Amino acid sequence: MTAEITVSAQDTTESNGKIRCPWSEGSQLYRDYHDNEWGKPLHGDDAMFERMCLEAFQSGLAWITILRKRPAFRTAFAGFAIERVAAFGDDDVARLLADTGIVRNRAKIEASIANARVAANLESGLDELIWSFAPAIRPRPRTVAEVPATTAESIALAKELKRRGFRFVGPTTAYALMQATGMVDDHLADCWVP
Repeated sequence: MTAEITVSAQDTTESNGKIRCPWSEGSQLYRDYHDNEWGKPLHGDDAMFERMCLEAFQSGLAWITILRKRPAFRTAFAGFAIERVAAFGDDDVARLLADTGIVRNRAKIEASIANARVAANLESGLDELIWSFAPAIRPRPRTVAEVPATTAESIALAKELKRRGFRFVGPTTAYALMQATGMVDDHLADCWVP
């Protein structure tokens, strides 16, 4: 994994008789996320919006912080329902800034609300827009060193999102979003996850 999680020099690790990507061995929360969510195709505008927001909140932090706070984020952001978040106002910003259960960063909070407003006005929907940048299927990387931080597709996705008015989604964050939602499969070749 690149943008979301720092990996060790070791290429894969074995736990519970299963070989996994090394970043997943830091905690049970990481293992569960790795085994059940990361890299699996995700669809739906609200689901994609949640992942986009969480990737933006993760910027500069460890992904485990976001995983631990995800239930609180879901509560604070109305389940990441685009229409509901798009209607948030100044009182909601103040409420979110006071919520110790989430990452309290004004720029990221305001970007999430602004992004909901942009997403709410997309003709084709957020899911379709993001998936339109999915690259061709490629072989899984053999080593951590082969996992890129950005790709031509993530750079193009970030550029298009910015053009449409989205914030806090640069090329590295866009690539992490692509990894998390299964647009790319960066599980290492030896990893047990299908």
